[in-house]
Amino acid sequence: MGYIFANGQKIETVIPITLSEFLSNQDLLPKSVVVERNKMAVSPSTFSEIVLEDGDRLEIVKIVAGG
Repeated sequence: MGYIFANGQKIETVIPITLSEFLSNQDLLPKSVVVERNKMAVSPSTFSEIVLEDGDRLEIVKIVAGG
């Protein structure tokens, strides 16, 4: 087990875990969010390839459609 900081919250999770799996565990659809990992933007096409490490810091913004 390890910890990921997401939007300032400390979240205990299994490590290693892919970004895609982490998002799913948080009930977030990967196609509905924009993610920054350790102050670096992450391309949605790489969510399933990125393996999170203990102590990683994520900023997750939900995309909301409107008009």
